[in-house]
Amino acid sequence: SDDDSYEVLDLTEYARRHHWWNRVFGRNSGPIVEKYSVATQIVMGGVTGWCAGFLFQKVGKLAATAVGGGFLLLQIASHSGYVQVDWKRVEKDVNKAKKQLKKRANKAAPEINTLIEESTEFIKQNIVVSSGFVGGFLLGLAS
Repeated sequence: SDDDSYEVLDLTEYARRHHWWNRVFGRNSGPIVEKYSVATQIVMGGVTGWCAGFLFQKVGKLAATAVGGGFLLLQIASHSGYVQVDWKRVEKDVNKAKKQLKKRANKAAPEINTLIEESTEFIKQNIVVSSGFVGGFLLGLAS
């Protein structure tokens, strides 16, 4: 309703005012898990990786089933005469979408490169946890 009031939280201001937030999530926070033993780091990475891999597998199967089922139903409806598909219009729209994606990809390239560099630096700083995560992720996909 119109009577409800909401507080807007600016995360940048919040991070400046709360020093613990800066220590944990700030640029110079450093590896958080380095205070744990190597075995603990591997287990932490492995468990989180397994969870992520397992969820990725389940969501991937669900998405593939939904998309495949949708295409199957569309084909059945098309062959039965319930649906007429204007393939020239579909092709035109797909080409238009490809052009827009290329434009956006060219604009986003510096941001993507920065993200890749930050991710690479994080993995280098936390190599033990990262390797545990990758192993757990692969096990999660296989489960």
